[in-house]
Amino acid sequence: MADAESLKREAGIAACKYVKNGMKLGLGTGSTVKYTIIEIGRMVDEEGLEITGVPTSEATRVLAESVNIPLVEISQVESLDLTIDGADEFDGDFSLIKGGGGALTREKIVANLSKSMIVVADESKKVDVLGGFKLPIEADPLHSDSVIEEINGFCPGEVRIRASGQKNSSGNQPYITDNGGYIIDCEFGPSITNPTDLEKTISDINGVVEVGLFVGICDAVILASSSGVEILVNPDGRLN
Repeated sequence: MADAESLKREAGIAACKYVKNGMKLGLGTGSTVKYTIIEIGRMVDEEGLEITGVPTSEATRVLAESVNIPLVEISQVESLDLTIDGADEFDGDFSLIKGGGGALTREKIVANLSKSMIVVADESKKVDVLGGFKLPIEADPLHSDSVIEEINGFCPGEVRIRASGQKNSSGNQPYITDNGGYIIDCEFGPSITNPTDLEKTISDINGVVEVGLFVGICDAVILASSSGVEILVNPDGRLN
C-alpha cells in the first residue's frame, strides 16, 4: 500500500490527463495540487506542452514559475479552459469547502472563469455533510467585527479571525490574505446540508468579500485513497 504522500502525488499527476495543448489553466493551491503543477512543468519542459497558467495564490505563482509554466494575471483572461485545485472538504453533490490555505477569493474567481473544474484530494476530504472543516470567510478588515457578530447569530460554534502565528506587543496578529483581507473561520460542524442557501446568507453580509463554499462548480474529483486513485465524475457536471 502506497503512503499518503505518494497517493497525493499520483492523484495530482492523474489530473494532468485533462490538460491539453493550448489550454488556459487555473492553477490551484494545496498539498495535492502542487504535484499537478510540478507535472505540468515537466510536460512543458520535456514534451513541449504549450499552456498558459493563472495562479490562485502567490505561493502557487512561485511554484509555477520555478517549473517554468508561463503565467498571466487573472485580469488578462476572459475565460479559462480548466481549473485544477484542491479542497478541504467535498460532499456527494460535489459541493466544496475551500480556503484552508487562505486563497479562497482568488480560487473562486478563477474557478468561475473556467469551463470546467477538477479537484484533487485525499480520502480524508470526502464527507457526507460539509462543515467538519471550519468554513473560511474572507472579510474586509474594517468590517470584520460586525461580520463576526452577524455570523454568531446563526453559526453554532466558534467564529474567529484566523491568526497568522506572528506576535507583536498587542498579541497574535491576524492572517492577511493576498488581497489584504482577514479570514474568519466558522465552526459549523457537519451541519451544512444546504450550502447554496448558506453561501448566499453569508455573502449578503456587509463586509464579506467571499465565502469558502464552492457550489455547482466542481465537475470531477481525483481522489487519492488507501486503495489507490479514483476519478469521481459529477453526473451533472460539464465533463460529461
